[in-house]
Formats: sequence, structure tokens, C-alpha cells
Amino acid sequence: MPLLFARRLGQSLLVLLAVSFISFLVFRHIGDPTISLLGEDASLADRQAVIAELGFDQPVAVQYLRYMGNVLQGEFGVSYRLKRPVVQVIAERLPATLELALIAALLAVTGGVILGVYTAIRRDAWLSRALMTLSLVGVSLPTFLIGIGLIYLFAVELQWLPSFGRGDTVQLGGWTTGFLTASGWASLVLPVCTLAMFKLTLIMRLVRAEMLEALRTDYVRFARARGLPEKRIHYGHALRNTLIPVVTITGLQIGSLIAFAIVTETVFQWPGVGLLFINSIQGVDVPVIAAYLMLIAALYVVINFLVDGAYLLVDPRLRRG
Repeated sequence: MPLLFARRLGQSLLVLLAVSFISFLVFRHIGDPTISLLGEDASLADRQAVIAELGFDQPVAVQYLRYMGNVLQGEFGVSYRLKRPVVQVIAERLPATLELALIAALLAVTGGVILGVYTAIRRDAWLSRALMTLSLVGVSLPTFLIGIGLIYLFAVELQWLPSFGRGDTVQLGGWTTGFLTASGWASLVLPVCTLAMFKLTLIMRLVRAEMLEALRTDYVRFARARGLPEKRIHYGHALRNTLIPVVTITGLQIGSLIAFAIVTETVFQWPGVGLLFINSIQGVDVPVIAAYLMLIAALYVVINFLVDGAYLLVDPRLRRG
């Protein structure tokens, strides 16, 4: 176990190091920071002063080491567009994205597992066939089209739910949440459904396929021959043995919920880091772009650690090994 943990930690550090180098290249070679900070009418002397202040006149190796030192201290520079520290800008937007991704992940995982088990056990029922048909829609349609369709139906035609924004929020220390207001929950419904639709249908189809494969195995036949109850066979034997691939895919999909919430946040104008990233690309706000890359890489590393821990809970053979 300590060796496994050390190996995973070393791999994670290598991933973060590679992403830091990519973000440094973005920071160093995309756009002209003097134009963003001073404008196009600045004098040559002012431009050279800014270049010297940012350290862009030094060798590339020195710039990278300086950049990594700042990153380790939590410093990502100043936003060219907003003229504020990048850490403050991201900290203001991060709660919106994390709340959206958290509710979408809960919906996708619980709904996907429950519906996947049901469609595997009752595969000939009309409801199972209807769910499998609807899952093709969730897998096939792009996220932005699902979002636009939900907006047209529930916000324009029925006028039940808001079509954009986060609703009223409450400040709890350094965290801004919409969980404590009715408009906050109402504003969550359409973005959550849009973001979770593809993940839910993917997990459902994966659980169904793995469950059907497990139900055909010899140990399930032996369990039936011993006279065990069907519920114990389904949930204690078949489902437990399908969870290893499900945990792997689910962990990666949860990470992508945060990384690829960009489309959903853009469609619904959700004030999270995804929308901030899009606006930063349009404004060539390089420090924010580089910090976003590092943030997403760190989140993926943490999620992979949690997935490795979940393996130990699901499969006792790994604990014995």
C-alpha cells in the first residue's frame, strides 16, 4: 500500500509538472502583455519597463523557475482584462462551478447506477426499452443543443424556470452559495440537467452492460443454485463485481464535469470559472488561462486519488494484495 501510494503520488506530480510547463508556455508565448496592460499607444520605454518588471527579458529557464516559484506560493499574476489578482478572480467564480458540478455529478451517478441496474434486471420491460431509447438521445445530442432545447421549453414556452444566471446568492465567509435561496435552486435546474444528461446516460449504459455480463457468469449461476434470494444475487454479487469499471469511468466523467462545464456555463451565462475561461480567451487574458489549466489538472489529480481509494473499498483482493 505505501508503495502504491508513492507511485500514484509520483505520477500525479509528473502530470502537474507537465501541465505547469504547458501553462508557462501559454503564459509566455501567447499575446503581448504590454498591450493588454498599457494599451496600444504606450511608449517603447513603458513597454520595456513592464517587460523587465514581469521578467520577460530574462532567459527562459529563469522565467520558468520564477513562474513555478510563484505557482507554489499560489501566485498566478494579475488579470490583464480585470486588473486584479488571478487568485481572487478565480476564487470568486469557483463556488458557482463547484456547486453546479457537484449537483450534476450526484444526479449523473445516482441516476445512472439506479437506471442501469433496473434496465439490466428488467431488460424486457417496456420502461427499460423506453429508457434505453431515451439514453441514445442523451449520448448523441451535443450539450449546447440540449441546453438550448431546455431553455426553449421550460424558460420560453412554459416560463417555469429562469434561462440564465445564478439567482440570488448568500455569502458564507469566503463562499458564495445559491443553495440557501429559492431562486438559486430554480436557476440550478436547467444547467444541472444539461450538464448531467450525457454523463447519466453514459453511466447507465455502462452499468447495464457490465451488469448483464455479470449475470451470465458462473458464480451467479452457482448462487442461484444455492437458493440465494434474487436481491442478494443482484446487489451483493452482480452489482458489486461491476463497480470496478464503473468507478473508473465515473471518476473520469466527474472530472470532466468541471473541466467541460464551459459549454453549459456559456449557454446559461452561469458565472463560473468556465465562463471566465471563455471570456479570458476572447480577451487574451493569459494569466487567467494559465491558472485555469493548473486548476483543472489539480482537480483531475485529486479525483484520480479518490478513484484509487474507491478501488480498495470495492475490491477486497486489492486490500489483500
